[in-house]
Amino acid sequence: MGIRQFKPVTAGRRQMSVSDFADITDRKKKPEKSLLRPLPKSGGRNNQGVITSRFRGGGHKQRYRLIDFKRRKDGQVADVVAVEYDPNRSARIALIAYADGTKAYILAPQGLAKGDKVSSGEDCEPKTGNCMPLRKIPLGMSVHNIELQPGRGGQMARSAGCSAVLTAREGAWAQVTLPSGEMRRVSCECRATIGVLGNADHMNVSLGKAGRKRWMGRKPHNRGVSMNPVNHPMGGGEGRTAGGRHPCSPTGVLAKGGKTRKKRKPNSKAIIRRRRPGPRNTAK
Repeated sequence: MGIRQFKPVTAGRRQMSVSDFADITDRKKKPEKSLLRPLPKSGGRNNQGVITSRFRGGGHKQRYRLIDFKRRKDGQVADVVAVEYDPNRSARIALIAYADGTKAYILAPQGLAKGDKVSSGEDCEPKTGNCMPLRKIPLGMSVHNIELQPGRGGQMARSAGCSAVLTAREGAWAQVTLPSGEMRRVSCECRATIGVLGNADHMNVSLGKAGRKRWMGRKPHNRGVSMNPVNHPMGGGEGRTAGGRHPCSPTGVLAKGGKTRKKRKPNSKAIIRRRRPGPRNTAK
């Protein structure tokens, strides 16, 4: 697993790089058809046709892979059939097959290869790829795909190269340190998968040209200060201007300095240390 550079035969190729896909077992293998779903594009528009997310549209056609974030088939050993590319996420996914013929996709951690065996439940061995409750995982281990509520499925540490560390347990609560540096309490009944997610070099990939961003469904981002006054509050002025006011959205909502986290969020009390350092790093 690494980064492949191109020869600078064109201006776009000069800075472009891609993953070498060395961790994918069979690049010609098609995804499991029973685990595919259509993925329609909205172009950033809501059900009334109004653009609510700007600079979206186009992009390559994709199909969604159903990922098993819950891992509830306890006591059944599954074989890793293949490690595949997923266009919908930065991490790789692994196709696993159970003895009863059921197939599922899971997030592929580092070191998981074709032919390995994975399982889930309280009695399984704490090794890479196995899913266990936090009360059964040894302290100090790296985990990913962590549940916030028991039975809801993994929600934390799911992108490429991410993992959290199980640091402590006290009563019915476990303490985990997330990749952002945030420390939070999670119920010991919540499940997590052991290991660090693969494709850690994803962050080092350079797109190289604007067209490659268009393939991803992202259109050029037009600044507010470059628009006309009728299109944006920061538009207008003779020549280039600094905006004349604090940065804001087209509807006038301030973009910097304001807190965006919802008040009375149910899991705010579980945060022990926030990711941002400072005098207010303790959740109230």
